[in-house]
Amino acid sequence: QVQLEESGGALVQPGGSLTLSCSISGARANLNIYDWYRQRPGKGRELVANIDDKGKTTLVGDAEGRFNFSRDKAENTAYLYLQMDSLKPEDTAVYYCHAQDLRKHYWGQGTQVTVST
Repeated sequence: QVQLEESGGALVQPGGSLTLSCSISGARANLNIYDWYRQRPGKGRELVANIDDKGKTTLVGDAEGRFNFSRDKAENTAYLYLQMDSLKPEDTAVYYCHAQDLRKHYWGQGTQVTVST
């Protein structure tokens, strides 16, 4: 079994920065895809950033150029990070980390990011 736990969510002013972390524990050696999703108020969950099974990183939509998705190591990844800069009110959401192996998908419980004055 794999457990994911996000941290780092906070209230931040527009234009500010924040880094989210996701710790991965349990049987993580076979995980090969990692993502950050978010769910804005009243909306469905949407993909923000992805590391695919070849290690390629993709940022989706307006996350590109403002966000950076990284991890502590390529093998047996234990931590994911989402560095967010130039935050906007529309970035307000619950942010979830996600990982998968060949059989299962795993989710954290989410961390709240609020961008407001």
